[in-house]
Amino acid sequence: MTTTLTPTQTIIVGVDTHQRTHHAAVLGVDGALLASGEFPATAHGHTALLDWAAGLGVIDRIGVESTGSYGAGLTRHLLLAGLDVIEVNRPDKTTRARDGKSDPIDAEAAARAVLSGRATARPKITTGVVEAIRMLMVAHDSAVKARTAAYSQLRDVTTTAPAELHDTLIALTATMRVRKVVALRPDTTRLTDPTQAAKLALRTLGRRIQTLTDEITATNKTLDRLVADTVPTLIARPQIGTLTAAQLLVTAGQNLNRFRTEAAFAKLTGAAPLPASSGKTRRMRLNRGGDRQANRALYLIAIGRLASDPDTIAYATRRTREGLTRRDIIRCLKRAIARETYNALRTDLLST
Repeated sequence: MTTTLTPTQTIIVGVDTHQRTHHAAVLGVDGALLASGEFPATAHGHTALLDWAAGLGVIDRIGVESTGSYGAGLTRHLLLAGLDVIEVNRPDKTTRARDGKSDPIDAEAAARAVLSGRATARPKITTGVVEAIRMLMVAHDSAVKARTAAYSQLRDVTTTAPAELHDTLIALTATMRVRKVVALRPDTTRLTDPTQAAKLALRTLGRRIQTLTDEITATNKTLDRLVADTVPTLIARPQIGTLTAAQLLVTAGQNLNRFRTEAAFAKLTGAAPLPASSGKTRRMRLNRGGDRQANRALYLIAIGRLASDPDTIAYATRRTREGLTRRDIIRCLKRAIARETYNALRTDLLST
């Protein structure tokens, strides 16, 4: 740890975060490096880091890397302390090629990004209902993914099973197949027999699918209640269900006022169109950046409305006559849905 004490001056702090430790660097407003130190990534370590930095001067802003993962705990601690926290991206390859890579270098780079004004984004607040919904979405999505894998494995084992099992199960639907295999009774004393081993494998997969289905059902019920209570305006819009609303809510975060305009939210969701013009051609193209899960939610809403919402169908018909392709129409719809989502979230989150 290196330290140069001038307790009355204004300082900028940068933090390079990791799973077990955080490295902090302190700059004066003139850009001089004043101090550098490493602290445990624990509640005690967060307090020690803040006390250490406060002992060097008056903290103006703190730049933290990975505020949604490794730096989540530190970010919560700093926000509760009333400090101005800025979200900082990790140094790009050009910077690392020029300056090298180490925890002190990255912490100093975070502080300089804040000092120069290159980093201005505000981190999400993770102490409210939106964070609770995010955690439940993690559990839900992992259960859905695991169940999909289990269904695939059940199909594969059925396909290669001995004839007496194969012929009984192959024509069944996935749901009926699960009901059938959980009732199998393998002879566990003869597992060297492929038939008995197949029965055990099929029953195991069937029970796994049932357990995961129960998890998904229970999580869905909880999410239905939380999302409906949190964003009733958003959930009332056409083709916006619990899961799509939850994803858009998680992407936006509890503190929606961190977005200056609805265009900033559209950019985050990958719905802001990008220019793709050349010569006499003037056109826009799909944005492949931003939060891809939020972009997928917008896509699902757009596809649902194209199939069932009269206003959207009429819009698509008119735009098709104007020469737009289906992809262009979907891009336009996603941008409009992003705006609609932002306004609904403002109604639901900022009015409470």
